[in-house]
Amino acid sequence: MKKIIKKIQKNEQVSLIIILIAIVCVFTAIQPNYFSVRNLINILFSASIVGMVAFGETFLIIGGQIDLSPGAVAAFSGVLAAILLNAGVPMILTIFIVIAMAMLIGYLISLMINFLKMEPFIVTLAIMSVFTGLAFIIGGGRSIPITNKSFIYFGAGDIFGIPISIVIFAVIFVIFHIILTRTRFGRTVYMVGGNEAASRLAGINPKKIKTMLYLITPVMASIGGMILAGRMNSGQPTAQSHLMFGALTAAIVGGVRFGGGKGTLYGCLIGVLLLESFKNGIAVLNVQTFWQNVASGVLLIVALSADYARTARNK
Repeated sequence: MKKIIKKIQKNEQVSLIIILIAIVCVFTAIQPNYFSVRNLINILFSASIVGMVAFGETFLIIGGQIDLSPGAVAAFSGVLAAILLNAGVPMILTIFIVIAMAMLIGYLISLMINFLKMEPFIVTLAIMSVFTGLAFIIGGGRSIPITNKSFIYFGAGDIFGIPISIVIFAVIFVIFHIILTRTRFGRTVYMVGGNEAASRLAGINPKKIKTMLYLITPVMASIGGMILAGRMNSGQPTAQSHLMFGALTAAIVGGVRFGGGKGTLYGCLIGVLLLESFKNGIAVLNVQTFWQNVASGVLLIVALSADYARTARNK
């Protein structure tokens, strides 16, 4: 029995799964409707939006970087998509334009970090402020209604009873997991995050890797922002204000080392499910919103403390 317990303690993902099961059991015992099919779908939908960005943040953090702008980019993307659709731009072209804009944002961030030698925290904080403001400016400070039926289906539709957002989330997970674990790019991300100087001596171009990493998270945020806009039938400048916080928390809870060089997408996935299950459980119990924010903040502190303890133990 002691050996089993030690193995569980060493395997962080198994520990997280046990915690996730415990959370589901506790909330189900308190509120039986928590474990209903409808509520589980709600959890998975929320997890899909946060998870897409969390996967991007996982790549960045493993590579020794960080991005604080996903929430602002998601909101801006939703508003921009609504404006383009109302102007008569076809849905497919709208999606491509919004994603291209997100890539431009990511490239701008990478330029400031790689060539102006600015700190990622400061750069992405500034970008967050800029695009939070731009989301209000281009939308005139109000929600922009969306009437395009195809776009609404993109956000709120389903395939054989499974919401499209969850399908997209699953596909992205599989693709990103393969990239991170079975490609040269994935290996170089770990190397750059673990020791940038050593990776440079090994013939890797850290600037190129960082540029590619900073393209991922804004694209994920733009897709999440468009899905939410379709689901809400409107582009809202105030949407996804806590997306960055949730994505970072999920990644750290999932065992991604904040200092870079270590982490898995599986761990991040479990972290996302754990976080969203916890938040949904609190909401089902009708706990006031500000207490939900307090609980999420405490969860992030606990996750960072655990990350610090893991790092200190491995030294």
